Amino acid sequence: MKSSAIQNTTATPQRGIADILIESLPYIKKFSGMTIVIKYGGHAMVDEQLKVDFANDVTLLKYIGINPVVVHGGGPQINQVMEKMGIRPQFVRGMRLTDQTTMDVVEMVLGGKVNKSIVAQINSQGGRAVGLSGKDGGLILAKKHYIVHQENESEPPEILDPGLVGEVTHINPEIIHTLYAEGFIPIIAPVGSGDSGETFNINADLVAGKIAASINAGRLILLTDVDGVVDADGKLISSIDSKTIQDMIRNKMISGGMIPKIEYALDALHNGVKKVQIINGKKRHALLLELFTDKGIGTEVVI
Repeated sequence: MKSSAIQNTTATPQRGIADILIESLPYIKKFSGMTIVIKYGGHAMVDEQLKVDFANDVTLLKYIGINPVVVHGGGPQINQVMEKMGIRPQFVRGMRLTDQTTMDVVEMVLGGKVNKSIVAQINSQGGRAVGLSGKDGGLILAKKHYIVHQENESEPPEILDPGLVGEVTHINPEIIHTLYAEGFIPIIAPVGSGDSGETFNINADLVAGKIAASINAGRLILLTDVDGVVDADGKLISSIDSKTIQDMIRNKMISGGMIPKIEYALDALHNGVKKVQIINGKKRHALLLELFTDKGIGTEVVI
């Protein structure tokens, strides 16, 4: 990771296109042959220009010898389909309540519409993408997840049942190895199979971290709708360690949806992933700017 947020990399008379390409050369050499897991979600999955940019970026990574593996979300798309069907999406503590009807919609949208749209977009840019559900080849095994919430230590914790929401118990990565060894780009929908054959809806950030650990990925990149982790003055923190993270959570400087992302990032690092980066997917060509420029654009999470 780099020491601070990147400045504008648009070519100027002082900084030509050739200079930018030369700057990227050592990073291309460094990452060639590496497997990089990318969690794709947020605004980058909705904006038409950003979708094309993402497809181009992933295709370029593959052409220069990097093995990208994409795990995608799709919350807004699920909500749209549910609302058209007259089903009101419900959430508890930020987690989708998932009964069997909702799970059917989730699987249809994530494994079908969203997954195949990403595959088609990458293939249209010259890549060779293949869509997978976590159920394919026994890729993602899962068990039921319960939400445990405790307001204060003097009271017993509250245990909430969100339905068919899962947590990963095991990843069988053979199908991923087979695909990228043959030149394909795996695109994975975050649903998994339970011991009794039931299907579970699983957080995409969690799945990306577990898959990254299972294949010894050199990088895990989480695309979000914010620049990364910021300090009390709103300035981007280019690198943050676990001790600082705990202090910031305790002081409520890290809150909301950033907390689980950070926790999944640390879990991935503790399980063998070399580096984790949180970047703003609303920036055009965010992946390339993070990987192939001196300063990068996001926050690196380290142990």
